[in-house]
This record gives sequence, C-alpha cells and structure tokens, in this order.
Amino acid sequence: MQLYHHPYSIDSQRVRLALEEKGIDYTSFHLNPVTGKNMNASFFRMNPSATLPVFQNGEHKIFNTIEIIQYVERIASVSTGAENMTFSGREVTGWMHRIQQWNPKYFTLAHIPDKYFRSVSKFLRRVVMARMEESPDLAGAYHSKLQEVYDTEDKLKNSSVLIQDKEHLIRLLDEVEKQLNETTYLVGDEFTMADVMLIPVLARLVLLDLEDEYIGSRPNIAKYWIMVQQRPSFKKVIASHFNGWRKYRTLWKTWCSIHIRSILRRF
Repeated sequence: MQLYHHPYSIDSQRVRLALEEKGIDYTSFHLNPVTGKNMNASFFRMNPSATLPVFQNGEHKIFNTIEIIQYVERIASVSTGAENMTFSGREVTGWMHRIQQWNPKYFTLAHIPDKYFRSVSKFLRRVVMARMEESPDLAGAYHSKLQEVYDTEDKLKNSSVLIQDKEHLIRLLDEVEKQLNETTYLVGDEFTMADVMLIPVLARLVLLDLEDEYIGSRPNIAKYWIMVQQRPSFKKVIASHFNGWRKYRTLWKTWCSIHIRSILRRF
C-alpha cells in the first residue's frame, strides 16, 4: 500500500492519523505541493487534479479523503481478524463530512505574508509551464492547473470569500465547542475518525499563530487540544514536523528550495 502525501496537506494529515491509529503499514511518498512536486508528470498522469493525498493498494486508487479513511478502517478489520471491530457510524460520518466541508485553502493563504505568497504563486506558475512543455500530451490538464493558480490569486483579493471562510470556520468550531461540553471526544468518550478529521484543523490554526483567537477562547476545545496532542499518532504525523523548532525547519526547507530553484531557473 502506498500513500502519496505531504505534511502541509491537512487531508494528508488526516489519512496518516487514521493509518497510525489503526496500525496499518504503508509506503510513504512525499510530494510537496508548495514546491510543485505534485505536478510531476508521473503523479499527474495518475491524478490530473494533483490533489493530495492519494492512497493506492495494488491497482486500486482512492482520491477522496473520507473514502480513504473508511477503506483504512476496513483494512484494519481484515488484518486483525476482529469480527467485533466497529466502523464509523452515522454520527461519526456526519461529523467527518461536516468538518470536511470547511476548505482551509484560502483561510491559510490569507494568513501568509503577501511577499511569500506571491513568490510561491509565481514559482508554481513556472513549474506548471515547465511540466506542460515536458509533457505536451498533458497540456490540457496542466493548463487547467495554471488557471487554478490564477483563480486562487483572484479569490484572495475578494474579501467576501475570506469573510465567508472565516465565518464557516467559526460556526464549525462553535459546534465542536458545544459538542465537547457533553463528550470527551467529538463523538462520545472514545477517539474516532471524526477526531482524525478535526485535529489537523486545530493544528493548522496553531501553525498560523491563531491558537489564542480560535482555540484558547473556547475552553472545551482548548482542553481537547491539550489531550489529543499526547496521542502517539499526533506526535508522529504532526508534532514531528510542526511542534516548536521543527516548524521553522519544515518551512525553511521549503522556502530555500523555492528560492534556489528560482535563482537557477530549475522548475
């Protein structure tokens, strides 16, 4: 089984958390979307949307995050032979979809310093054009990705898009805060795949230095956040890349790659 992913991707974090929680072994392939590695022709032919993650088991490929997590649950059941293993029920699945409806893309980009965003956007445009030249048979699909980069730039100039994203996030967190007033985890007193979906959202807010505004102001979520950080899966999937000094190492490595490749014009 192979997983194509990257620590920057919230959906990648979700799938990796599920794999670690279920104890499933897999082969990891890192594709940094910020440096355009997900635009490489070999991956692009498999997944023209260039989104992460992608889970592959033999010839079977899954691109939807929730579908991957549900597939991981089934694999765990078969591999352990546990007849009484429970799968995500209706309430868990409902929370998974509710959390997935909030797209962190524009919210995240809006909190990145403008000079860095512009540099990365310019770099990605050049990467797409370089890949298009190398693989003319994929020109149509690459052109769509190039347009997507331009559309992203335009949407970030639209204040209504950013306001809607923020309001959506606030509504979601308020629902979570209310739920955690009744239960230890998002659905009851046991950790579920609903928590797997939520944890990367909180981690992203911390990464963007927004913990006080969005987590600290909600006491139930603040308590929950402290608790879930102690899980081995969190330490391996998220903390190893973004806790403390590791955050600067991860971000600096990416920025240096973009800067050097831009100078050398190696896209």
